[in-house]
Amino acid sequence: MEAAYFGQPLVLLGWKMEKWFLCAKKADFQAWADRLGVDQVIARLIRNRDVTSVEDAEIYLKGTMKDCHSPWLLKDVKVAVKGLLSAVREGKRIRVIGDYDVDGICSSFILKNGIALLGGVTDVAIPHRIHDGYGLNENLIREAAADGIGLIVTCDNGISAGPQIQLARELGMDVIVTDHHEVPFVEEGDVRREILPDALAVVDPKRSDDEYPFSGICGGVVVYKFLQATLEYVEQEGLSGAKELRDRMEEFLEFAAFATICDIMELKDENRIIVKEGLCRMRRSRNAGIRALMAVNGIEPKGLSAYHLGFVLGPCLNATGRLDTARRALDLLDAETDVDAVSIAMELKELNDSRKNLTIQGVALAVKAVEEKHWEKDKVLVVYLPDVHESLAGIIAGRVREQFGRPSFVLTNAEGAIKGSGRSTENYNMYEALTAVKDLLTKFGGHKMAAGLSLAKENVEEFRRRLNENCTLTEEDFVTCLHIDVAMPMEYVTMDLIRQMEVLEPFGIGNPKPLFAQKEVTFVAGWRMGKDGRCGRFQVMTKSGRKMTLVYFGDLDQFLKWLDEKHGMGSSEKLHQGCGDRQVTIAYQVGINSFRGRDEVQFLMKAYQ
Repeated sequence: MEAAYFGQPLVLLGWKMEKWFLCAKKADFQAWADRLGVDQVIARLIRNRDVTSVEDAEIYLKGTMKDCHSPWLLKDVKVAVKGLLSAVREGKRIRVIGDYDVDGICSSFILKNGIALLGGVTDVAIPHRIHDGYGLNENLIREAAADGIGLIVTCDNGISAGPQIQLARELGMDVIVTDHHEVPFVEEGDVRREILPDALAVVDPKRSDDEYPFSGICGGVVVYKFLQATLEYVEQEGLSGAKELRDRMEEFLEFAAFATICDIMELKDENRIIVKEGLCRMRRSRNAGIRALMAVNGIEPKGLSAYHLGFVLGPCLNATGRLDTARRALDLLDAETDVDAVSIAMELKELNDSRKNLTIQGVALAVKAVEEKHWEKDKVLVVYLPDVHESLAGIIAGRVREQFGRPSFVLTNAEGAIKGSGRSTENYNMYEALTAVKDLLTKFGGHKMAAGLSLAKENVEEFRRRLNENCTLTEEDFVTCLHIDVAMPMEYVTMDLIRQMEVLEPFGIGNPKPLFAQKEVTFVAGWRMGKDGRCGRFQVMTKSGRKMTLVYFGDLDQFLKWLDEKHGMGSSEKLHQGCGDRQVTIAYQVGINSFRGRDEVQFLMKAYQ
């Protein structure tokens, strides 16, 4: 038995439904705790993250880069290494073609600098989101030929660029593809046949014939692995550039970690090690751009976390590719002086602040459209927002998905076409869904959880209709499952236990922050917090009669409305009068609240029923 049903479904937001499950994965937790030197609760939390043996648990806690997979297991990597070094030896001009998101920017930085250290003559081209679109296109290929490029190396793109790569070869250029996106395919009866581009080498762990043990790595990690293999080869062969490249691999690891977080890769297997090790190095980074970006955002390097990468620093790099050109983000990472780095970092932060305001407006328009047109009944949401900047479509699609709990696409007007981005749910493969309607699309690409596309305006309604017609999701699939790690009384939580939980970091997709639950907590008093009063602070009492403080950063008005509906009108008023007596089952997380030099345990309510 892997999970036990914990409570009744609950309407949380709009049409989202939620069901709680208590994780019930089995192990000898006392034996694990003894061997690992941790509390039994910590042992249980590790087991809940799909770690099946105590030996794997030791790697989970203490794994180093030596525990990561060999780069030589990647299909075609040996061909790619020899092809790259041959181009360097022959003095060919090498062009790296990346992407305009954080993964593409970090990948381009790693690859361009790595090739230069080996003596290669190299530069970078990052497509302009509006003028070029995603990945390789004919213009980029012809520009490369006109510039005398002999070898193109893609990063974070290229797997679906068969025609463009064929053109490159016709124009006398070799192409090495490094990517991590899904490989295009066609269905031939019951057989799925992959369509690989005719490149010199195609390094992509998503290839069906690839034996790499973990396919869930991002583009930045793929190029890091490519350079890792190249380094081993040049050291073995005694070639020049080995020492210089080895000295920079520590810095490149920082950007592989950065890309992993920002491309929302699961923090499992070697991703967890890469991010953990990368963060350690980033806290003492030698890169002037990273140091400046932390400084202008008020982040102390020693406190840098995966959260900061994904929600503070990453959006600053992304904003350049959304509202301007991603070239400025690459300039930041290449900055040689602190003065230049701070100037660019401030510029990127201002761009991101502007992007935030535009996003809020776009999300409001999208939600209004869904509700007014009753699209929330659709299994797949398709929202056309002609006046929203196309670069914001993906962010807005993600917010729409969060609010309505459905796979969501946002389409906008672009140069000569309609462009869009989608964000998916765990049980809906977005790339395969687009493949099934590819006759309506002029271009598409992506993976299970996110995708981009272009189509003609007259196909928008048909696109919506066919996606929903093809969708096999049932109403049960739209019930969000909240996985409780441990049903644990709040009294059990101590400062020591919270500090022990730090060994579980970094937290993120695939390695979530621990979630606990306690039934029948009595809400005694409540106060509004924050400048707009939308958050709450409560005094609660557990079954043992112990009073504690509980903080809630969710929708406070929604919670108070629920309290009146479930326990009778006036329940919320009594709470604010300090004489509440209603019992609520809560899901909570724990942290440390530091105030005026004093640390205390903080309880954060995440859900209720």
